Amino acid sequence: MAEPPCTGLRFSVLGSLSAEAPGAAGRRVLPLGPLKQRLLLAMLLCRPCAPVSLDLLTETLWDGEPPRTARKNIQVYVSALRRLLDSAGAGDRLVHQAGGYLLRVGPEELDTLRLRHLVRSAREASSQGAFAPASAMLREALDLWRGPALHELRFSPTLRYEAERLDSRCLQAYEDWAEAELRLGNHHEVAESIGELVEKYPERERLRAAQMNALFNQGRQTEALASYAGLRQLLAAEYGLPPSPALEALYWSMLSGGRDEAGGLFAQAGAGAARGSGRQLGTLLPPDLPDFTGRREQLRALLALLAHGDGGRRLTVLTGPVGTGKTALAVHAAHRLAEEFPDGRVLLRMRDAAGRARTAASVLSELADLTGFTGTTGPPGPSTSRATSRPEPERTAAAWRAWVSHRKVLLLLDGCADEAAVRPLVPDTGASAVLVTARTPLAGLTSAHRLETTPFDAAESLELLGRLVGPDRLSAGREAAEHIVAATGMLPLAVRVCGLKLAVRRYLPLDEYARRLADDRMVLDELVAGDMDVRPRLASGWRDLSGADRSALARLAALPEGPFTLGQAAAILSCGQLDACRRLESLMDSGVILAPDSEVTSHAALYELPRLIRAFAREQAVSHVPPPAGRWLEIAFRKPEITFRNPP
Repeated sequence: MAEPPCTGLRFSVLGSLSAEAPGAAGRRVLPLGPLKQRLLLAMLLCRPCAPVSLDLLTETLWDGEPPRTARKNIQVYVSALRRLLDSAGAGDRLVHQAGGYLLRVGPEELDTLRLRHLVRSAREASSQGAFAPASAMLREALDLWRGPALHELRFSPTLRYEAERLDSRCLQAYEDWAEAELRLGNHHEVAESIGELVEKYPERERLRAAQMNALFNQGRQTEALASYAGLRQLLAAEYGLPPSPALEALYWSMLSGGRDEAGGLFAQAGAGAARGSGRQLGTLLPPDLPDFTGRREQLRALLALLAHGDGGRRLTVLTGPVGTGKTALAVHAAHRLAEEFPDGRVLLRMRDAAGRARTAASVLSELADLTGFTGTTGPPGPSTSRATSRPEPERTAAAWRAWVSHRKVLLLLDGCADEAAVRPLVPDTGASAVLVTARTPLAGLTSAHRLETTPFDAAESLELLGRLVGPDRLSAGREAAEHIVAATGMLPLAVRVCGLKLAVRRYLPLDEYARRLADDRMVLDELVAGDMDVRPRLASGWRDLSGADRSALARLAALPEGPFTLGQAAAILSCGQLDACRRLESLMDSGVILAPDSEVTSHAALYELPRLIRAFAREQAVSHVPPPAGRWLEIAFRKPEITFRNPP
């Protein structure tokens, strides 16, 4: 999205909600209207340059008790805000999109965007050792923080959540500033300002580490040790937990009077605490889909497993074929579990940009960067020397499990390729949990709870399509819409791509698009909307298959569309029924063939190859399946004009 032109408009949410614009006699304060209108504006500013769904806006304004006229009221408030923005020369900034309402603001027009830019630049400077410029940028960022964010609107639960998230971001900026100042030797400045924040946020270990270092380096050892003792007593009383290993190591280092080369007690353990071994990681999740659709029973089961389970809840696996919305469901559930996992909810991508599985070392390294846990599990001594004989990834994994065992963290591992990627990250004890998404069942994880995602049914598919293209357009072309979702095999990813494409191409009739999708040769070319493309997802699933499974899938794709029997599979695979049964089971485990939905013998079962996987496999058959030696191979599909022929 292009950055909007600067108009001199200024919005503030880091404090009370306010807006200013240039006027004839200097800057003028804009009247933001009645309470509901201000609530709506505040939510749009909490998610700048991103669509905010009508459901979320309704929840923000009426907290679960909307009037029958809620949608109309929102339209009235939006119209009033547009008139207000128009008076400031920014009338085109508030727009309606398929996903909801979107307010376009530039980085100089909103205090949170300015703060984010300054913090990012400061962290880059700190990583290069430029602590003085980093401190100056962070000080400028903190000057934007005029008090608790949106403090007058926090009676709305949804806005209170957003405001607390913004306060946490400001606190992290302060912690960055304190650490930069300590590196510069400005211990007095930190000690003078940090005490009030520690009193207000007593459980933030990163703040405690900075306070302890500031006091200790001023020669105020007793006060530094008392700060640690206060935290230890608080955690023991509230949670029955000790401080983190990193903060404990800093405490023992102070007792021994240890100092680093810079002359300040900023030992590695202390630095680890300062980098993020604090109790709260915050929310490190992708945004929840504003138009999340369906999955009601699966969501209820997933929340029950994660939110109300006992120690056995530590591992849940969400499985399903490519494009069935595993990640969307997992992220949607994780966003609803803030109270159950107050110490953090984190998503880790288990594959790189090309779809290849990441190494355990790279995943553990990312976790270490996010949490600041150290690579050892205890203080120096004989046990540590014994631990160093273990392989580095194993030691790091053990340190991670020790770190997370004292916390309530939800770790979401997205796109796991095998069991070996999961096992080192599952905590042995404690209240944390791991939620895995995978295309295969990962049967080797014997202690896991499992849920399966499948394609949508027709009602869910049409519901999602209607949310994206608009209910009026869907109603006017209901029959064509039914053909569209049927052509996608009701795969949630493909339905979403169709909806996004049609939302942009308002001129494209639904019945014409349905005819395009009906052609097997064109369907994958049509399932592209911007950077959302179904074919690369299918290609990633194809790469995960063994060579034998790819060959079998390419041959099975030559069968007529619709269910097929074990005998038909054995015939086209040119093997006995036992070997064919094993191959089909392997393909079912990989999520490319739909399994029977009830108990049935393999001879009586009907198997099915989803339409889009069939189309992709046929493409691969043309370019990758070698012809059998010494004879013609002609595969004629249901459509007579689609014929692949290999020469003798």
